Amino acid sequence: MTNAFGLKLKLGDITTEVVDVIVNAANPGLLGGGGVDGAIHAAGGPEILAECQERKRELPGGQLPRGQAVATTGGRLPARWVVHTAGPIWSPEEDRSDVLASCYRESLRVAADLGAETVAFPAISAGVYGWPLDDAARIALDSVRDAPRGTVSEVRFVLFGQQAFDAFQRAAAH
Repeated sequence: MTNAFGLKLKLGDITTEVVDVIVNAANPGLLGGGGVDGAIHAAGGPEILAECQERKRELPGGQLPRGQAVATTGGRLPARWVVHTAGPIWSPEEDRSDVLASCYRESLRVAADLGAETVAFPAISAGVYGWPLDDAARIALDSVRDAPRGTVSEVRFVLFGQQAFDAFQRAAAH
């Protein structure tokens, strides 16, 4: 599915996308983990991990603040770069929507700073971080639509699983 904003929705594996930037739903420690983060590190190889270790040394306390983003090589991925962003953990007691929106805005800013034209996003925080899919999809799409894009002309949401894809389709229809 594509719309006039250069947004595309796709069911698939983000690690196989031929784009300038793949966005990683990273943990703040930047050293890989489960879900999208683990898949990107596994497919991208040791080059990504080596650069993540360098980025950790540059960050206060060795942690990427939630809602912020940093770039590394794409390693063995078809993408030239990986932009790592640390999403918030969903909480029913505290509204962290602004932090989730910041993940998308900051990732686009970093991608544009790199000169990227095409970017692929996963559903940030919608996996092990527990964000309800429909809300995660709405925040993701609204954030990307409203963010300055710089050099970025196409944004793909590459969703792993029919449930996530369906949630993004519903959000895109509004």
